[in-house]
Amino acid sequence: MGNEQSPIIVWFRRDLRLSDHPALNAAARTGRPIIPLFVLDDAVHALGAAPKWRLEQGLEVFAQSLTRIGSRLTIRRGDALTVIQALIAEVGACAVYWSRAYDPAAIARDSTLKASLSGRGVEAKSFAGHLLFEPWTVATKTGQPFRVFTPMWRSVQGRDVPEPLASPSRLSAPSEWPDTEQLETWRLGAAMNRGAAIVSPFVQPGETAAFDTLHSFLDRIPNYATLRDRPDLDGTSDLSEYLSLGEISPRSIWHAVQRAAMNGVSGTEPYLRQLVWREFAYHLMFHLPQLLSRNWKPEWDSFPWNTDATHPDVMAWKQSRTGIPMVDAGLRQMYVTGRMHNRARMIVASYLTKHLMTHWKIGMDWFADCLVDWDPAANAMGWQWVAGSGPDASPFFRVFNPQTQREKFDPNAAYVNRWIAEGQRDPPDTALAYFEAVPRSWALDPSRTYPAPVVELAQGRVRALTAYEGRKIQ
Repeated sequence: MGNEQSPIIVWFRRDLRLSDHPALNAAARTGRPIIPLFVLDDAVHALGAAPKWRLEQGLEVFAQSLTRIGSRLTIRRGDALTVIQALIAEVGACAVYWSRAYDPAAIARDSTLKASLSGRGVEAKSFAGHLLFEPWTVATKTGQPFRVFTPMWRSVQGRDVPEPLASPSRLSAPSEWPDTEQLETWRLGAAMNRGAAIVSPFVQPGETAAFDTLHSFLDRIPNYATLRDRPDLDGTSDLSEYLSLGEISPRSIWHAVQRAAMNGVSGTEPYLRQLVWREFAYHLMFHLPQLLSRNWKPEWDSFPWNTDATHPDVMAWKQSRTGIPMVDAGLRQMYVTGRMHNRARMIVASYLTKHLMTHWKIGMDWFADCLVDWDPAANAMGWQWVAGSGPDASPFFRVFNPQTQREKFDPNAAYVNRWIAEGQRDPPDTALAYFEAVPRSWALDPSRTYPAPVVELAQGRVRALTAYEGRKIQ
């Protein structure tokens, strides 16, 4: 094989798209053959049941997208460095390109890979693509990462964001394709058990679906600021799962929203703030990775949270039988659809960490197992924000009252009735689906009486505030 025909391996991870893909675009511009690769490594094995199943759905659609432009996805399992080195030797690849990841485990893996390949004379290059702004390009006047969101928003809202790159219409193929494993043999969705069939109708994977969702949202964006907190209404973007797997880039969304604004569409800024809130979480994770694993504020280390994930109160919370309808509705929505409305996430998290006095990591881990839009930075940031232990956090004394939250944001109880079957003469299919999705070992039945509260709201609030008193909690 002549040197000019040495292929480039493009290693896909959480960037399952063709449009606005700098690594793929750079590889295509060389004119060399391209071998798209996905590796089932430890990072994939570590995913929870729902995100791993959702990844399988995304990979299947992405492989079809590659086929349509004359390419194909090679999939292999094993240590990423070992797999990639073996593939380089098989096909005589001259380079490996990939999109950057920002969590500490991925940074360590990718740094090792880059050093090893470069030492062997193979070009190893990482590209932007998962964020609007690389973390090292945004800093305070003293050169430090932002620890408060609003100043970060002010610093970036007027910045130029590069236009999204077009999708390649064709990718050059190698003279012979390497062997590939078959996706179905990986059984990435096995841990979902019977829940997969319940969640599946609520999931439309892939890049085309992502753009369809974006365009649908742009019709509703003028009402975003007023409806985004209403779980009973269709007021959010529904783009989180596509951003999580990189089926659409944040730049594509940013520019689509900006174009809408230039065309006279109102109400776009609140959503752009949410995109930058995602950036805020990623930048913090990159600069201060303790966000993922321990209290951001060390004064919370001595707080008397329950750390037993099997405690009866925690199990009632996981099984969506806390006796608090707004809490249980949010948790059941997650079990049936793989997603949860953001307002419900805050209510659910506040109830666990404050009314039930349970460590935020238990909730974070449960979400990591159940959400199809799981995102390492956003999940950790959200839980620490609600618990009060994180950066720019909700004040520790802010204890959401799920009942008043329901009255304000679900005034007709439409959201609660959509997901809570007990007590309804003719419950909707969405509420009944929960009982089809949960493990049989839970022995749940919609005909059972709805439970009494695990902790009464007033009692839980007083207990939490009493625990805060006398402690140096900020």
